[in-house]
Amino acid sequence: MQTSFPKNKIKILLLENINPDAIQAFQAHGYVEIQTLKGAMSEEELIAAIKQVHVLGIRSKTQLTENVLKHAERLLAIGCFCIGTNQVALAAARDKGIAVFNAPYSNTRSVAELVIGAIIMLFRKVMDKNKLAHEGIWMKASDNCHEVRGKTLGILGYGNIGSQVSVLAEAMGMKVLYYDIQKKLPLGNARAMPDMKSLMEACDVLSIHVPSLPHTQNIINEATLAYCKPSTLFINYARGEVVAIDALQKALATKKLRGAAVDVFPEEPQSNGDAFLSPLQSMENVLLTPHIGGSTEEAQANIGIDVSTKIIDFIETGATHGSHTIPIVDLPPLEKAHRILHIHKNIPGVLSEINNLLANNGINILAQYLKTNDSIGYVVVDVDTQLSSTAYEILNQVKGTIKVRLLY
Repeated sequence: MQTSFPKNKIKILLLENINPDAIQAFQAHGYVEIQTLKGAMSEEELIAAIKQVHVLGIRSKTQLTENVLKHAERLLAIGCFCIGTNQVALAAARDKGIAVFNAPYSNTRSVAELVIGAIIMLFRKVMDKNKLAHEGIWMKASDNCHEVRGKTLGILGYGNIGSQVSVLAEAMGMKVLYYDIQKKLPLGNARAMPDMKSLMEACDVLSIHVPSLPHTQNIINEATLAYCKPSTLFINYARGEVVAIDALQKALATKKLRGAAVDVFPEEPQSNGDAFLSPLQSMENVLLTPHIGGSTEEAQANIGIDVSTKIIDFIETGATHGSHTIPIVDLPPLEKAHRILHIHKNIPGVLSEINNLLANNGINILAQYLKTNDSIGYVVVDVDTQLSSTAYEILNQVKGTIKVRLLY
């Protein structure tokens, strides 16, 4: 698709070693101004870099604050090449008409598989035996080592990853219980529990799969951990902020939990090789990994393709499928027409004003789409090619306009 603004002038900045498949996807569509960096940027570096960028790709370490986004003069889209978007000030991006995309499903399988692997290793106390073997000590023992078959897995948060863990665990002969604040249909023979307390009291393994939100901060704490049986194994491959790490350490040290696998932490190093400290280090039957739940080549390739495809569709057709900031519109290109995108504050009368202004200037609307959310509206207008420049100027004058783009 040939856009009005030449593709060879659209500047794309990809941070944090984003998968090469994303770069190849952009190049395949004719984008050539692509800069890549292995690491994240500081706020000062982002402010300097973002002024001239049209597309910014990040992962979980880059923090796009309101202060940074104030300087995004040309930014059209942000791609979060990961599951979450909590590193982006979404309200600020929305108010500037910047589309924000992510890949909520692309690394689901990678995380789910690692959770199952952790469950097996904890039940078999593999970490302790591995450590002894490396130290030259032969410790072949079955004491307190068990199969996973027949054990009860409790899943807190039955979303994309939690439900996949459910399927894999049941295939291995585990009984699956879950609790989610939203009503979710069970997969297989999984059974919903009425509340978190009843879930934690009933399970042999508790696996956390909730997002990082204000109401989930430290949802696992000294009081809630007291619900667990002393034989319970604890797994957190979700977000570090949802667990009070000192309370978890205390529960493990006092044998109120049997063991734990933790992949995410309240504070994490910025770069590979940086020093890492945790109160869980050197504890018995505790598996610690450096936030690698979604770090497989397959997952990163899927994420790269997923997010880059959404951004390309937005730039070339105006489609906003998967956006967290712009109302969702998914529409086909219209031949022999020019398309204009109009992002505006969600105030009464905008669409009427658009239609009246275009009609009063003799501009025929060939097709029109409107979607709104609580804060902004998104209008896509296809007009006669001869008058598209005039229509563009008119739409810039509409009350509440945030951003107007002549797409093609």
